[in-house]
Amino acid sequence: MTRDRGSASLWVAMAATTICVVFAAVLAMGQAVVARHRAAAAADLAALAAADHALLGSADACRRAVDVASAQGAEVVRCALSGGIADVTARAAFGPYAPTVRARAGPPLTTLPPGGGEAVP
Repeated sequence: MTRDRGSASLWVAMAATTICVVFAAVLAMGQAVVARHRAAAAADLAALAAADHALLGSADACRRAVDVASAQGAEVVRCALSGGIADVTARAAFGPYAPTVRARAGPPLTTLPPGGGEAVP
């Protein structure tokens, strides 16, 4: 008999453990990426809604941002309006992750006249 008897079981157990650890790490990274994308999408949509309502002269533009973000499964952490520009920070929880993402929306600073030409402020 050789002294290697039973070593294959040990190698299989170590390989299985390594595969499980790698799989768990990949799942955790995937969950973090999904959480970040959800927060970014909610912040973008909330900022667009707030900017749209601010340009229309609505006094409750930030309330609209909160409604849009909550419909996306997120919460608005901060909403600030400066003229027609909305600056929204949203947080979306997914699993153990809750990233916070900031988005801004509003009219362009310069617009082009019809038919092209130079930008007019």
